[in-house]
Amino acid sequence: MELFSLKGKTAIVTGALGLIGKKHCEALVMAGANVVVADMDEKKAEAFAASLGESHGGLKIDVTSKHAIEVACDKILTRYGSIDILVNNAAINDMFENPALAKELSAFENYPLESFQQSLNVNITGVFLCSQVFGSVMAEQRSGSIINVASTYGMVGPDQSIYKNALGEQDFYKSAAYPVTKGAVVNFTRFLAAYWGSKGVRVNTLSPGGVENNQSEFFIQNYSFKTPLGRMAKANEYQGALIFLASDASAYMTGANLVVDGGWTAI
Repeated sequence: MELFSLKGKTAIVTGALGLIGKKHCEALVMAGANVVVADMDEKKAEAFAASLGESHGGLKIDVTSKHAIEVACDKILTRYGSIDILVNNAAINDMFENPALAKELSAFENYPLESFQQSLNVNITGVFLCSQVFGSVMAEQRSGSIINVASTYGMVGPDQSIYKNALGEQDFYKSAAYPVTKGAVVNFTRFLAAYWGSKGVRVNTLSPGGVENNQSEFFIQNYSFKTPLGRMAKANEYQGALIFLASDASAYMTGANLVVDGGWTAI
């Protein structure tokens, strides 16, 4: 099991306070890494890091600000001395504050330009900037693993029918922003893998499927029906894949897209 050990490694997880982000952090801790919990709320990030153990830390990182990332990078290097793993997990997935307007606003014909641009800024530019700053440290060290979290929707178009309720009415549409940005992440991974391969920096994509998280019963049923395993994922079911990509267990793997989706994209 030494292949999967991350003992003595320093790992950064962006968007770390989200449902899957917390599970990513917990997995890295279990494998022995020192984990930097990075999110927009520094106090909550610090509190969650403290719950993981005293060797872990929380930082506020705005992934759209190169300056903020550089400041965080200096702090991390001062404390830990190296940066070995970067999990680019921060992302925007559309949420509509007013459910009554969700259908209207999520329709492509009406989708707000500012929402699209915000997703581009966080989901793509954020991955670019974090990789540029933290990955450059890895390139200088001549070792490191970058894991870009994408989605099944980075490979296939959304099936809008799963967002219909029990009466067959469309509650909302999956917007263009998420699939467009996640598709970009998949190919950005390939670029970085080719660019930094000679520096010993491995770059891979983890593409998860949908996670059950108190969604409407009709949605869970619709989603499960389209998945060979017949269910949505549990939040902790990406932990093994993450440790694999972060560790020497995947030492000869770069530029790949590891799909963990219960078979969603297989049919």
